[in-house]
Amino acid sequence: MEGWRGAWYVPCLASLETLQELCRKENLRCKSIGITNRSLKSYEVEYLCDYKVEEGKEYYLVKWKGWPESSNTWEPQKNLKCPLLLQNFLSDKEEFLSRVREDKPLKVRNHIKALKPAVADYIVKKAKQRIALRRWKEELNRKKNHKAMILVENTVDLEGPPLDFYYINEYKPAPGINVLNGITTGCECTDCPAEKCCPKEAGFILAYNKQKKLKIQPGLPIYECNSFCRCGPDCPNRIVQKGTPYSLCIFRTNNGRGWGVKTLQTIKTNSFVMEYVGEVITSEEAERRGQLYDNQGNTYLFDLDYDSDEFTVDAARYGNVSHFVNHSCDPNLQVFNVFIDNLDLRLPRIALFSTRTIKAGEELTFDYQMKGSIDLTSDSTDGLSPSKKRIRTVCKCGALCCRGYLN
Repeated sequence: MEGWRGAWYVPCLASLETLQELCRKENLRCKSIGITNRSLKSYEVEYLCDYKVEEGKEYYLVKWKGWPESSNTWEPQKNLKCPLLLQNFLSDKEEFLSRVREDKPLKVRNHIKALKPAVADYIVKKAKQRIALRRWKEELNRKKNHKAMILVENTVDLEGPPLDFYYINEYKPAPGINVLNGITTGCECTDCPAEKCCPKEAGFILAYNKQKKLKIQPGLPIYECNSFCRCGPDCPNRIVQKGTPYSLCIFRTNNGRGWGVKTLQTIKTNSFVMEYVGEVITSEEAERRGQLYDNQGNTYLFDLDYDSDEFTVDAARYGNVSHFVNHSCDPNLQVFNVFIDNLDLRLPRIALFSTRTIKAGEELTFDYQMKGSIDLTSDSTDGLSPSKKRIRTVCKCGALCCRGYLN
């Protein structure tokens, strides 16, 4: 419509299935979300809710995809064409029974006529959690700007995706802060590193060797080639800017530390793993937020203190996978300051590199007391309380060299 050209709008936060449920409940058609005269009566199993036996026949209570729960129906097992959902139902049932009887031998009974309400309730919650985590995984992979995959896993409890977290790929500056300034020219190299390449122009050595692994000591900055440089994307001095090359999994820890991150691939020593990103705010604003976060028990404030203490990265609401990386007193990741399209020493990018070979399936961690990470905490009870004017928090990293406290 002519009058709506340029109108302001916001994206719909409801899932496709929720919109379809509303349409079917009100008997409405909407082609854009797949509800037509033909599909209005289509049925697909979303998950199984309950179980009973009547007259020797097994029945399952079915939640139909795109239909409200009021449309759930009991169906004989022979009508179900969803082996994976049936497997999930049975495994969730056994998991619940195992937990409530963990101190007693579990007796397998084949003559159950119906599930107890508590068991059915757990199965439904687990099914809804599985769907929510799958949707979150799909959202993360839509928003990321690198090729490697992000997986999500929770085999510990019923916790779902964080409600107030938004995935970003780069710094989100607060008003008045410019994180892209200071670059007007780049190197003229045709084969980096040359005599006049970016690191040498800044007075430092190239950070990477021929295998594109880190060769400098912690504390030294990394200067990568930038958008004005003549070299192409295969330049050996373009590592951090390409994003994480490893498939990672956000998983629920089983020792009270909330979410964590593990690698799904082997990571060699001195390899780039991920950036730490979030909102870039002033130190004054960080102090104000820090006091609020203390009352909530959460904060993700990371001081950019390479050259000064003017700015802080806050990854509480906006961040990437690094938002979920836990602390360890014996970490396998190290913090480095990186300069690419911004030479302002007050605003380095923060990169995490491996300190040793990390095996597939191993959790990724870094020391929250490393240079440049004064004030950063986790979303769990293992979170770091900032070292400035704040209560000491017990560390749960489990390392042999554990300091006992996070700050």
